[in-house]
Amino acid sequence: MTAGPVAEASFGVFGTTAVLLVTDSAALAEARAVADRELAAVDRAASRFRADSELTVLNRAGGAARPVSPLFADLIAAALRAARLTDGAVDPTCAAALADLGYDRDFEQVRAGTAAPRSAPAPVPGWHSVELDPAAGQACLRDGALLDLGATAKAWAADRCAELIAGRVGGGVLVSLGGDIAVAGTAPDGGWRVKVTDDHAAGPGAPGQTVAITDGGLATSSITVRAWRSGGRPVHHIIDPATGGPARTCWRTVSVAAGTCVDANTASTAAIVRGAAAPGWLAGAGLPARLVRPDGTAVTTAGWPAEPAAA
Repeated sequence: MTAGPVAEASFGVFGTTAVLLVTDSAALAEARAVADRELAAVDRAASRFRADSELTVLNRAGGAARPVSPLFADLIAAALRAARLTDGAVDPTCAAALADLGYDRDFEQVRAGTAAPRSAPAPVPGWHSVELDPAAGQACLRDGALLDLGATAKAWAADRCAELIAGRVGGGVLVSLGGDIAVAGTAPDGGWRVKVTDDHAAGPGAPGQTVAITDGGLATSSITVRAWRSGGRPVHHIIDPATGGPARTCWRTVSVAAGTCVDANTASTAAIVRGAAAPGWLAGAGLPARLVRPDGTAVTTAGWPAEPAAA
């Protein structure tokens, strides 16, 4: 992912691949221990596929208030903030819509099989159906809402891990969770070099662009990777809250840089949903972005670096 005197650990988490880079090789083991602890806590709080997670307990409460841990409250608050900042384009109440499309278990199991839609798409209940009281340590879901925090929790976890590791071991840190990237501390000379492409796990020859970041976050949302067939038609995991179905978009992939990874992923997901209006929205927010059309041509905003001319 980057060149220079760094140490790297790669491991599976959240059904995807995590990459941890530190500029002090002696600190890698301690950094990995911090990441493992924090990621396990996020999984226990927010996994949609664990029967014992706080999210599952809340989704099964039938609208009754349930106690939430401070960590889970922070994760819900991040999702509600994303919904507010995007005028609902990124909405955490899309769990039922995803399940109706067959995404009701770990994605590798979804990809390997075939799914039949359970019902016709319908608008999601909406983020205003989520009531969170952090002071009381409680949350409840109204109007039949069910939570899925996939648009924010992974990126939030990357931010949290990078910050905690940098504070613990010093030096520079990069945390990538399925391509949701957060950096903290002092970056290597020239910055952290990251290739943005449709699939973070693709090889070095995949189409894309290499950029450098020194702080904040970088996230990519794509309709090409978490895609499967439901009822004989292709679908993907980015839901348009207004319809409850997969977003009909003119972009196959959007990458955004922002002050945090969770803000970057919020914006990249919203851009997929907003479609043709996304470049203007991103430019108005001052967010550097690269939006890729199905034919591979790209549009950039707000100072995203130009791609080198083809040889």
